[in-house]
Amino acid sequence: MLRSLDIRDMLIIDRLELAFQPGLNVLTGETGAGKSILLDSLGFVLGWRGRAALVRQGAEQGEVTAVFELSPDHAARAVLDEAGLPAGDELILRRVNTVDGRKTAWVNDRRCSGEVLRALSDTLVELHGQQDDKGLLNPRGHRAMLDAFGGLDVAGVRAAWRTLQAANKAVEETRAALEAVRAEEDFLRHSVEELDSLAPEPGEDAELDAARRRMQGAERIRDDVARALALLGGSGAEGAMGEALRWLEGVTQEAGEALEAPVAALGRAMIELGEAQDGVERCLSGLEFSPAELEQAEERLFAIRAQARKHGVQPDDLAGFADTLCARLAALDAGESDLEEKRAALKSARAAYDAAAGALGAARSEAAARLDAAVMGELAPLKMERAVFETRLAPTDPGPEGTDAVAFTVATNPGAPAGPLNKIASGGELSRFLLALKVCLRGTDSGVTMIFDEIDRGVGGATADAVGRRLAALAAEGQVLVVTHSPQVAARGAHHWRVEKRVNDGVTLSTVTALPREARIDEIARMVAGDTITDEARAAARALLEA
Repeated sequence: MLRSLDIRDMLIIDRLELAFQPGLNVLTGETGAGKSILLDSLGFVLGWRGRAALVRQGAEQGEVTAVFELSPDHAARAVLDEAGLPAGDELILRRVNTVDGRKTAWVNDRRCSGEVLRALSDTLVELHGQQDDKGLLNPRGHRAMLDAFGGLDVAGVRAAWRTLQAANKAVEETRAALEAVRAEEDFLRHSVEELDSLAPEPGEDAELDAARRRMQGAERIRDDVARALALLGGSGAEGAMGEALRWLEGVTQEAGEALEAPVAALGRAMIELGEAQDGVERCLSGLEFSPAELEQAEERLFAIRAQARKHGVQPDDLAGFADTLCARLAALDAGESDLEEKRAALKSARAAYDAAAGALGAARSEAAARLDAAVMGELAPLKMERAVFETRLAPTDPGPEGTDAVAFTVATNPGAPAGPLNKIASGGELSRFLLALKVCLRGTDSGVTMIFDEIDRGVGGATADAVGRRLAALAAEGQVLVVTHSPQVAARGAHHWRVEKRVNDGVTLSTVTALPREARIDEIARMVAGDTITDEARAAARALLEA
């Protein structure tokens, strides 16, 4: 709800402070007094695109501040949260326009863009009049309005749509994956067969390489080791040392202590020589291999490395890579079954969505009939009993909101072709259509301040009284601001302001005055009789206020 509007140095307003109230707030005054300037100023602080030159002549800048009261669940809070702006029970919008055209805006004392202001505007204010282009006249919002009128829950259709989209995505992804695998099926099967036949093991490349090197080295040194062993054996060092030891032991008694040490040393040497001979024999035994074994090791080593190069992996990774190929091949073999399962899920999701959208469409048709009847009931008191209002439903592409396109159409006379509100109805007719529709849709815009700009233009008498009563009914559940030239409408206001234009020292300024009851009588009397206010006009004004 709009609490206050502070305007400084805008057009012909130097300083103006307005405190609005809940209920029906009416603004009256002579044509050209500045009522439209108030709306221009409010539109400016809300980020609406309007006049280019707004700064009052002689001023450096113009400034407008608007204060709104926010309920705990007001839609503006979501906009503030998304923009990273502070939110409280009070929302303060301030916007400055310098004389050179630069505009700067603040929300709760934080700088913001015009885009954020316009997003907030959609949740704060709704303007209705003959230039309404994004409210009731915009067909893009008619479906949501019908759903709100009918109390229709679209959540089920939205959930079914999300499920349908997910199922469709799953089918497309599975089909694409299957087609990609099919394109390399021959390669996969051949590669899996090769790798299964080879059966490489992690670490096998290093083991084969070491064995190959060992066998190649053994071929070169085996003869030398064998000759060395022969020299150490019985016909070599071992035999000579044994023969020497026997000769010495035979003369040890005659030689005495002189040969004890040499004989002991020879004994130890024989032991060491035996250990050396055993070691050389073991080495020679280890160097024994068959050429066929070397050939087999080389062939397997080369085969493993060839497969590694072919698939661009390390030899130790071949086993894991083989598992990957097997999994892809298994996916191919199971792919058709998986795809069929996902297609079945998609079919089920589509059926569920169609059922939900169909039920919603039927509910919309029923709600449309009720809305049409309600609007027609409102048109009769507005002297448009011959007009026809129709909510039309037409098929549209499936989406999260269902399969129905909704448009409000009118025919101003029986038998005349129906069409969009803004293309069929004249100015006065359009205003009454909008009012009738808004009365029927009331309660769907919680927390929004509704503004009606001369919506009573072209009507008078009982019709104007009907307009006033309906505006008052709308305002009973919220806040309505109406700019009016109709005394019948003005008399229905809970709060009344008079807009006047005065010339002081050659400077034209617009002022707004809150009117107490007696002043309201004179203002409504002026609206009834013109510049000369008679006692009869005052009596008529009192009658209107008391009606």
